[in-house]
Amino acid sequence: MQTEDMEVPIINNLNDNGDRQRPKGKDVFKDQQKESESSMESPNLEFEYGDTDTLTAELSELYSYTEEPEFALNRDYFEEDFRSHARGRRWIELTVEEQRAYVMRLLDALEVTDRDKRLKVARAILYLAQGVFDECDTEVDVLHWSRHNIFLLYDMGIFTALLELLSMEIDNSQACSSAVRKPAISLADSTELRVLLSIMYLMVETIRVQTEDDRPEWIAARETFKNELASPLYNGEPFALLLFTMVTKFCSMNAPHFPMKKVLLLLWKTILFTLGGFEELQEMKVRHRERLNLPPLPEDSIKVVRAMRAASPPASAMELIEQQQQQKRGRRSRRSAFVDSLEGDSPFPKKQPLVKQDSLDTYNERDPFKNDDARDEEEDPEDTDSGIEGEVDPLDRDVIIQPPPPPPPLRPPTERVNFPKGLPWAPKVREKDIEHFLETSRNKFIGFTLGNDTETLVGLPRPIHESVKTLKQHKYMSIAEVQIKREEELQQCPLTLGEEEVEDTAAEMLYLGMLPNLSQYVIALLKLLLAAAPTSKAKTDSINILADVLPEEMPITVLQSMKLGIDVNRHKEIIVKAISALLLLLLKHFKLNHIYQFEIVSQHLVFANCIPLILKFFNQNIMSYISAKNSICVLDFPHCVVHEMPELTAESLEAGDSSQFCWRNLFSCINLLRILNKLTKWKHSRTMMLVVFKSAPILKRALKVKQAMMQLYVLKLLKIQTKYLGRQWRKSNMKTMSAIYQKVRHRLNDDWAYGNDIDARPWDFQAEECALRESIEKFNSRRYERNRNGDFAPVDNCLQSVLGQRVELPEDFHYSYEMWLEREVFSQPIQWEGLLQNP
Repeated sequence: MQTEDMEVPIINNLNDNGDRQRPKGKDVFKDQQKESESSMESPNLEFEYGDTDTLTAELSELYSYTEEPEFALNRDYFEEDFRSHARGRRWIELTVEEQRAYVMRLLDALEVTDRDKRLKVARAILYLAQGVFDECDTEVDVLHWSRHNIFLLYDMGIFTALLELLSMEIDNSQACSSAVRKPAISLADSTELRVLLSIMYLMVETIRVQTEDDRPEWIAARETFKNELASPLYNGEPFALLLFTMVTKFCSMNAPHFPMKKVLLLLWKTILFTLGGFEELQEMKVRHRERLNLPPLPEDSIKVVRAMRAASPPASAMELIEQQQQQKRGRRSRRSAFVDSLEGDSPFPKKQPLVKQDSLDTYNERDPFKNDDARDEEEDPEDTDSGIEGEVDPLDRDVIIQPPPPPPPLRPPTERVNFPKGLPWAPKVREKDIEHFLETSRNKFIGFTLGNDTETLVGLPRPIHESVKTLKQHKYMSIAEVQIKREEELQQCPLTLGEEEVEDTAAEMLYLGMLPNLSQYVIALLKLLLAAAPTSKAKTDSINILADVLPEEMPITVLQSMKLGIDVNRHKEIIVKAISALLLLLLKHFKLNHIYQFEIVSQHLVFANCIPLILKFFNQNIMSYISAKNSICVLDFPHCVVHEMPELTAESLEAGDSSQFCWRNLFSCINLLRILNKLTKWKHSRTMMLVVFKSAPILKRALKVKQAMMQLYVLKLLKIQTKYLGRQWRKSNMKTMSAIYQKVRHRLNDDWAYGNDIDARPWDFQAEECALRESIEKFNSRRYERNRNGDFAPVDNCLQSVLGQRVELPEDFHYSYEMWLEREVFSQPIQWEGLLQNP
């Protein structure tokens, strides 16, 4: 253990006879290294969080291993048609003009009525989008030609033609009805849809990714494509809404043959492309704050999280037992060492200063979770009821003795701990917190309050003045608070302030399109997430998400069964990855666009049981999930189309790749934790749901994953519920509490760790949610309803002008107006005396 200016090795070097031996420096280092290695259950994960994985990985996840034979089928259909056109030449040998002419020929062939011919042409186009891999020697060449061909296909208008074919396939009632009647659905039922969605995904993902050697026309094409996807050009709605419709149709069991993995991947990448990723979101947030004249952000959250270091996980039960036994042996040894030192037999000075304990606990980043839940006397003096620091009886407690510093050659640089110069996050204070602090102070010292006045400090003592000054220095006004305040003003003064100018951003157009069926979209996504979660048990009424991975003929050998098992697990992991990233993007972009758009999506998620669903997801061996090897490298695209396929064996399937973690699974876990944070932040009733569902032990197990970003969001979730978990939980989890202090942002007057003033109304769930719902409905009514000013519109009381208004009638009314008069006017008795009666 180390502080800023001293190193303290553990003194535990006694032989069997009780004689003290002075250790050599190398032995001390070896013992320390062995102890630190044994305390780590998992290695540090070199994981860099981002919008997506590498382009190669994202392209390979589009295809299931069961689809592997279709690569050759695409090539054969292309070469069959291309041979008659190019006469012995290869695609990569053609000039750009010749390539454009051939693509135009394929585009014309897409419009034929014969379904089989259309499918062959679509497969030829897919082969072009896949990079004409039969003419390439390396994976780099495949990606190069894929990029070249995709920009060519987009320039020739292929995407619009594919969209029309996709709409036809979605509305194909014959295919839907036959799929509903089938007892078992396989790859063959979704062939056309899979080919179309694969081409569209390759186009969206490839055009979305920017590279240094992009041509100017490609950069312009990217912006045009982005605007087209975001704007309501496709049947009056953004392209993402068509995909959302496919999701809801699949989950309602009306189209069980839809290839859901491909739909979700395309939907996620479309949202990512049109709305922007996390770094673009941060830039948009900075610009938005500038427009609202708010002070700049105190730090870049993305950079801060990337610079964080992971902490060691909590010890397991077996480790705790072993550590307690070692402590008992070590305690006797250290007492003997202390007695020997007092007798003058020790090289150490007789008067030994104690290392101050709180500095060790606060800054020991090497192992802040070590011995969590254990009564570790050496590291947790805070756990005692007295809580007194200072001199301790050396025979009752373990003594940490300061030795003379060892010589420099014996101190390896790897063992030094870099202590933080400061906290990673700047503290924040809300306006509401300052008001609450002043209200409490005025009640205490003056006896009355001044409402929301945060400027008047008359009658308050000097320390309160200093406190308010400090609070105001760290005051943070969020964009959401400004939007809520503006919305209240617009609700109170609709005529004075007039109509709000709403900018037609991509997020605004998407929200406007999603609003009528928002709850259906959210429920459908959560149903799919539940079906794909590894903790879900198969039920007869659950959704079958394996329609686009199961082959027509089930495996008959053990090797085929193993391959299909890996494929199914991989398939589920990719679905979880796509849904978690999609939901997080929607929440973050809607929150930036308007807080009430974020709140309505959040409330739909909460009412659809998203919180217990995510907790159920984490209620598993999370280390096994993150280190799962559900991939077969030799079958991944583009490796499988460039290299010769080796013979697959059971050993090669079990081996998987050599990485220590699965990128997509760790990415999914972090996304789900971030979603849970978004849903519960500043929501007392939802925080109580975390407590009721006993999330603390589930979340604490997730700390075993040594990845800084994941640990940060777990600690945030533990922080907001700490005050409700009881004093005993806090006492036995002091290392977790220390980690929260180190890694999570501080709110200066937040008593999260003490629970002195527990929010009253712990079960006032309905009132809080209903008040929020009312605010959301008022916002939607004011901003999106057509007759939103109907109550304030002037009424025309003149009979002549009312009767003189021209009313547009349908064309067929002229032919049937006599029947209408007879039915609606003459045959209806009119009781004129009813007008004279009081209602």
